[in-house]
Amino acid sequence: MVQKVKQYASALRYDLPSAVVVFLVALPLCLGIALASGAPLFSGIIAGMIGGIVIGSLSGSQLSVSGPAAGLTAIVVVAIGKLQVYEAFLLAVVLGGIIQIILGFLKAGILGDYIPSSVIKGMLAAIGLILILKQFPHLVGYDADFPGDESFSQADGKNTFSGLFGALGHLIPAALLIGVVSLLIQIVWEKFVAPKARILQLIPAPLIVVLVAVAINESLKASSPALAIKESHLVKMPVADSINSFISFFTFPDFSHILNPVVWTTAITIAIVASLETLLNIEAADDLDPYQRVTPTNRELMAQGAGNMFSGLIGGLPITSVVVRTSANINAGAKTKMSAILHGIFLLLSVAFIPSLLNLIPLSALAAILIYTGFKLAKPSLFIKFYKKGWDQFLPFAITIVAILLTDLLKGILVGCFVGLFFVIRSNFKSAVLVVNDANRYLFRLRKDVSFLNKPIVKNRLEKVPENSYVLIDATRADFIDKDIIEVIEDFLKHAPLKGITVELKKSANREQGFSANGGKILIQGKPVVKKEEMAAI
Repeated sequence: MVQKVKQYASALRYDLPSAVVVFLVALPLCLGIALASGAPLFSGIIAGMIGGIVIGSLSGSQLSVSGPAAGLTAIVVVAIGKLQVYEAFLLAVVLGGIIQIILGFLKAGILGDYIPSSVIKGMLAAIGLILILKQFPHLVGYDADFPGDESFSQADGKNTFSGLFGALGHLIPAALLIGVVSLLIQIVWEKFVAPKARILQLIPAPLIVVLVAVAINESLKASSPALAIKESHLVKMPVADSINSFISFFTFPDFSHILNPVVWTTAITIAIVASLETLLNIEAADDLDPYQRVTPTNRELMAQGAGNMFSGLIGGLPITSVVVRTSANINAGAKTKMSAILHGIFLLLSVAFIPSLLNLIPLSALAAILIYTGFKLAKPSLFIKFYKKGWDQFLPFAITIVAILLTDLLKGILVGCFVGLFFVIRSNFKSAVLVVNDANRYLFRLRKDVSFLNKPIVKNRLEKVPENSYVLIDATRADFIDKDIIEVIEDFLKHAPLKGITVELKKSANREQGFSANGGKILIQGKPVVKKEEMAAI
């Protein structure tokens, strides 16, 4: 315990600036997702606080950051619409958390280990591209869509690309100015300023961005009010004018709806979708971690379940681990889970004490921070790297990106997994059977797992062996041979002498492979006079 405390204390100089960055990234996302979900704005802040403080404390991940996720927005909208009572929906969130805890005890976290690396990398690159495409309209002052949207089809009737082009016709000069300046600040600060002194490295570029953006807009308000960014394009944090008013932001679940089947259906849906998103994001977080630390996934499911229970009990939205916050955390230089915990504390303190100050922040500045984060996730070098790895790695990577861009995170990952599975099967299909020939001598070597999928190639190649040839079928290196393959080989053994083909079959003496003949070696001479009864005896 003492060692842990020392570790967290020594890493605080990295974790504290990272927490500020994650706080600035999480703030508009929490509010935007709550707005899109048809829930109270403060419910998104609650989910962000719980995701940081509670899940950050219980999780085994050092760098993952949790909060309300855009992937659950559609589920929340439908559930609130069906239940009609927000307190009943909160009960579903609590029950969903309990189900997640049960899934953790049942060791369901192992599912995350079956996602191919190329698909995980594709997911990260897709999130990066989504950030760039989705945040560009906010960068120029077009805020028709909510800030945290990740889906292709938007609530305003447009999609990712039509919204992008539509933004060009709704430019706000001040927003564009602040957005461009914000991007330049991050590039210059990271590449040229921060490396010059260690003390400068402790000051996060996004904090500079926010301060400069507020200063620009406030200066415009004083000098040219007509040019300044209007309130509709600034952060919209709920403001409490008293302690009682602040307490009233919290809502509690209504347990009288416990027998409502819609509550249970919603709870199960939230538990499954939130768990899948969390497992995917945890894999991504571990992949991005410079130290390549491995997160215990079953513990993570239980931590997420506890977080959703707490969130539902005090009026918050459902929570998952979120790639955007996590990648921002890692890129900012976080070392331990203290950055996630501190960002949750910052959310709590800001909404309690300085909401009016936060409401001065232009959304275009926060969009610039997210766009820069997105670029780091989708660097051109990443695409080149996967292209050089070969089509079996590049295609799952690229198709995952396209599928996520055109649908959503879970559907895109599912498509990517199917493509990855195809290449696994194809690889095994090609490597399981090796055929080599020299003149009239043929070697058929069976390796690893020879499944029914290999039946056509084995059957066709055996039938193409010319008369009076010698065939060696080597099965000593096969771990498994499907019964269909065994049947094809045994049929060939029976009729090969009719074509004058000599067949030698080698099988492992230490492994039961299913051939009807016993022993480690079977030799059938290529003499067509061999009778059927003699063949059966062999």
